[in-house]
Amino acid sequence: MIVGVGCCVPTYAQHRMSLQSLFDLADQQNQRIKVSEAALKAAEEGVVSAKSAMLPSVEFNLQGSYTGNAFLMSRDFSASGITEYIVPGLGPQQVQNGKQPTPHWGNSFTAQACQVIYAGGAIHSGIEMAKLGRQLAELDVEKNRQEVRFLIAGYFLDLCKLQNQLLVIAKNIELTEKVIEQMKARREQGTVLKNDLTRYELQLQSLLLTKTQLNDAKEIIRYQLSTAIHLPEGENLEVDTQSLEKEELELKALTSEESWQQIAAEKNIDIRQASLATEITEQKIKNTRAASRPSVAVVAENNLFGPYTSDLIPKDANINVWFVGIGVKYNLSSLWKNKHAIRKAKHENIQALERVKLAHEGIGNGVQASYTNLLTSSVEVTTQEKQVELADQNYVVVKNRYDNDLALLTDMLDASNMKLSADMALVNARINMLYNYFKLKYITNTL
Repeated sequence: MIVGVGCCVPTYAQHRMSLQSLFDLADQQNQRIKVSEAALKAAEEGVVSAKSAMLPSVEFNLQGSYTGNAFLMSRDFSASGITEYIVPGLGPQQVQNGKQPTPHWGNSFTAQACQVIYAGGAIHSGIEMAKLGRQLAELDVEKNRQEVRFLIAGYFLDLCKLQNQLLVIAKNIELTEKVIEQMKARREQGTVLKNDLTRYELQLQSLLLTKTQLNDAKEIIRYQLSTAIHLPEGENLEVDTQSLEKEELELKALTSEESWQQIAAEKNIDIRQASLATEITEQKIKNTRAASRPSVAVVAENNLFGPYTSDLIPKDANINVWFVGIGVKYNLSSLWKNKHAIRKAKHENIQALERVKLAHEGIGNGVQASYTNLLTSSVEVTTQEKQVELADQNYVVVKNRYDNDLALLTDMLDASNMKLSADMALVNARINMLYNYFKLKYITNTL
């Protein structure tokens, strides 16, 4: 459907790059894709981190200290006199108030292990939210990949259009030069005016200017394409504009709009992300409700410390105490404080569900518009092909009449311009049809 040749520039990797090759290169080197892939790795670590909440927590605490002398006072805060205290098994004992000898160097070692066995569902919902976050990150990578591919496809089609326009201009330049040579010969014979020859020379200069403009535009697009796939600075690439045969065959076997709508409903990333956002809000509801439930954990702890200073007479010794038990924690105030957070999470879930519907509507409208534009551009191609055929026939007829002095030079110029315009319009129509097809694939995220 599209006739094209490669750009006459130094090649990248010593071969012409097909559109699929450019896609593969962008997947590896495009910076936007790299950023989203880094975010995906962070999300994967987030899942591992969330799962670690199911593991037991173990804490160790080692401490050294210096304890000053204790100072004993009576109940009226008097530092003089005697204080009586009772020692079990010995009865009342008396101690002189004032400074009391105290062991100074102390140590403390605590080891605690805790395993949560019930947290109201908070741990499970946290893990599920992390997994959904990872899926969102995966879709974000794919979304960026699709956007970059659509951008590259646009550059590629622009190069195809420019290259084909250059072919049209080259043919018209060749044709104009032949006419000028014929007119120069007839000028020598005195059958053509100087003014007629000048008009065609002006047309030739106009075509040469258009050729320069097209070449400059092609260089701009090539530079933008090289930037998108991050080629090394100073290295050019050559694209294979004949590598669109697959898309041309697909266009000939174009399926119905209903099938494209179905593909979009299943594969469009915006819809899938909106659906995942709904699942995340559902997990948020569960996580918020967990704050209103008790948490239960098995706890084991061992304390080794010395000296023992909790008695009236300190004991310069190490004491080891351990225990195993079950701890229950419940925030009673959550009964009246957490209900608003639960309502908020429910409203966010309703909002997410509505966004799914909105995404379906937007994508459905986009598919319908793109499909309709594709059909329109197909009709335009057929129309332009017929116009090229008629313009070619008209040019042949007018040229023959002009050669036989039966037509004016203005008729000849009009026929040439009509032919050029028809050829250019056909090139644009074919590229526009391919662009609409790529846009349809982009909306359905099947690039």
